[in-house]
Amino acid sequence: MAAVTAVTAVTFVTSVLLPGTAAVATVLSYPYDRDDDPDSADAPDSADGYGYGYGFDDDARSAEAAKGTGDAVRLYPGTTYRSSLTGRGKAYYRLELDATSNTYVSVTAVPRPGAAPASGDGISVSVQNADSVGCSYDSVITGASGNPQPITAWAAREIQPGLGLCQEAGTYYVVVERTGTGTGTESDRPWDLELVPVSEPPLEKAGATGVPETWNSATPAPLTAEPVARRGGSGFAGATPLSQGVWSDDLTPGQTLFYKVPVGWGQQVYATVDLDSADQDTGFVVPALDMTLYNPVRAEVVHTSAGYGGRQTSTSLAPVPPVRYANRYAPTDPADSLRFAGSYYLVLHLSAQVAERFGDGPYGLRLRVRVDGAAGRSGPGYAGQPVPRDVFDAGAREPARAPGGTVAAGEGGGTAMRAVAVGGIGTGSALLLVLGVWTVTARRRTSAQIRANAQNPTA
Repeated sequence: MAAVTAVTAVTFVTSVLLPGTAAVATVLSYPYDRDDDPDSADAPDSADGYGYGYGFDDDARSAEAAKGTGDAVRLYPGTTYRSSLTGRGKAYYRLELDATSNTYVSVTAVPRPGAAPASGDGISVSVQNADSVGCSYDSVITGASGNPQPITAWAAREIQPGLGLCQEAGTYYVVVERTGTGTGTESDRPWDLELVPVSEPPLEKAGATGVPETWNSATPAPLTAEPVARRGGSGFAGATPLSQGVWSDDLTPGQTLFYKVPVGWGQQVYATVDLDSADQDTGFVVPALDMTLYNPVRAEVVHTSAGYGGRQTSTSLAPVPPVRYANRYAPTDPADSLRFAGSYYLVLHLSAQVAERFGDGPYGLRLRVRVDGAAGRSGPGYAGQPVPRDVFDAGAREPARAPGGTVAAGEGGGTAMRAVAVGGIGTGSALLLVLGVWTVTARRRTSAQIRANAQNPTA
């Protein structure tokens, strides 16, 4: 009883006294409440985040999708929002922007259980000003396999010399729309959305607008260290932190895993994923394994995929330039997206069709991550703070490793351990206060019980 009460006190202090700490993502097999959908009776009731599930940010606020600009809900940078997109209509959200900051908005769309996206179904995201002028536009599809997997697109309002449009302060709109040719009830089922607006301040002093023409484009030799077990997250908010090294995990057909790697100014990131062989090697799935690199505002940088025939396979991201502020002036990706330091996300997806050909799995994988270049280089000199404040912060500590090559206890472990670990920083006095109150209360109860026993003796 005492141990349970003490742990409860620690958990209570963690959740109440640390509102500024990172939240543990809500990890569900399906990204919504089954009770909200009468058609979801057959959905599994597990809570491991696997299958088609996506781990939405626990701190996400609800933002109802508006059918027009008049009812559009305002989005604030630094806040994550949860919404949904029904049918083939457009969804509108509102931004109020100044004339100096860049604003980026990413939208992750998650088809609900029972949805059957047609090949090429997806979403488009744009930012428009009050005159319906498009500031930027992006679209993404679910892929040729039609798997109901999480997909992410983004748009921005950027302040740049010579752009001409979308440079003034005022009201802007984020417009999200379903795309593709799918028809029918299953194809038109709602898709859940996670929207993340980010604000980037201007520079104190104007810098170079030319993009360096030379950089090391050679593919480095893959790392050959013994792999360390590291369980991937089920969403951006719960992405598992990785540093340079070789990491092992399991991937189930239809599952998407999320990792994040700190990449500083001037550094280059490389990644290779190896997928283990199956018990049989008949048939072939194309595409089977996808790996995508996203930047700190969840904009896609580069993508790779591999087919699978039951034998071990490997695929690597193409080499990308170092992270530089001036990359934003590059005409195309991947350089254009490598414009700020911070956590870069590696997202892996295994096609559900692999289960049909080779079994339910899970399938072992090794993720080889390399970050070249000196760490700790100073940034471009912002004239203010980004929102959220740490979005362009590449600082991260090396994950602890236990003997035998496994991750030490408490590192990327269960939800309870992560909550206690986060809450244990800077809460010593609060813990003493709670435990002190608990001790006094326990003593009083003991004294009262002794007096009661003395007044009512038993044989």
